[in-house]
Amino acid sequence: MAGLRTCRTCGAVLPSGTLACPACGASTDPPGGSRGAREGTAPAAGSAPRRAASTTENPFATELNRRLARLAQWSEAAEPLGVGVPHLPAWAQEAAARARSPEPWAEVVRAVERLAQRRIAEAFDRWEERTNSRIGRLEAYSVDSRLEHSQVEDAVHAARLGDIAQALATFQQVDRVVSLKERHLDQARGDLEHLLAFLRDLEALGLVDPGEPAEVATELERELRTGRLASLKQRLRLLRSRAVTRTTEALPEYVARLGDRLATGRPSGAPAEAETRELAVAVRSVLDGRAEEGIRRLRALTEARGLARSSLAAPRAGSPSAEGS
Repeated sequence: MAGLRTCRTCGAVLPSGTLACPACGASTDPPGGSRGAREGTAPAAGSAPRRAASTTENPFATELNRRLARLAQWSEAAEPLGVGVPHLPAWAQEAAARARSPEPWAEVVRAVERLAQRRIAEAFDRWEERTNSRIGRLEAYSVDSRLEHSQVEDAVHAARLGDIAQALATFQQVDRVVSLKERHLDQARGDLEHLLAFLRDLEALGLVDPGEPAEVATELERELRTGRLASLKQRLRLLRSRAVTRTTEALPEYVARLGDRLATGRPSGAPAEAETRELAVAVRSVLDGRAEEGIRRLRALTEARGLARSSLAAPRAGSPSAEGS
């Protein structure tokens, strides 16, 4: 027994030539021994061999990580579709990665993927209906969207076949282009409505001919419907510039007439302080380049006093009142 060696860690008997304890795995190198020389023939037990064994024991861990990463990508890309993509809880992910028998967990992951694919495909059906409606509005204004129509069909078809990555990529492209076209159309529509509101206020004050806003609306609406948005924007800028010029030229005489009418009926012969202040604010707005705001204030002021447009507008050249003056 004197020649037998024992493990310094657990006391187990060590066979001759053993470099690691068969009971606890501890190194059996004698104190001061040349461990490095022996490592070339038999590596000591340690963390590296255990990690290699773990990877060999569960090759499913790599595949699991790939699938979980794909589900995460689906979830992020499908969020604008308004669909929640199912996922594996953290505890299940860890259990699957450590499992010695991975097949049950593999089936769980496959079930989650099938559920995710079904939900995304259903979301694409709803998205197709919404997007075709949006495209239909663009086409009503002669905005070419034939490519987007085709891409919508491709995306829905890919989702139904289970090619989720391709479907989501096409969805993002279509949604981006359709949104851009809608933004341009909405901006043109907003600019048109803004100008027409300005002209209607001028009409109510007698500063433009009656019926002029309606004529302009018909003409510009026709141009908008043809999809010529660039030329329409140029027309809108030109018409607004002309309207502002006419307003500025007619404003001094108009304000004088309005001031006289506001003073009518007052005991002191002067308009009320609030009305005077509002008139000054309106005029300042026009002179500071905020013509729409100033004219809107003037209209509200005249309507609050029940003043008729004919009593404030200056006589136009060629009218009976102008010839008699």
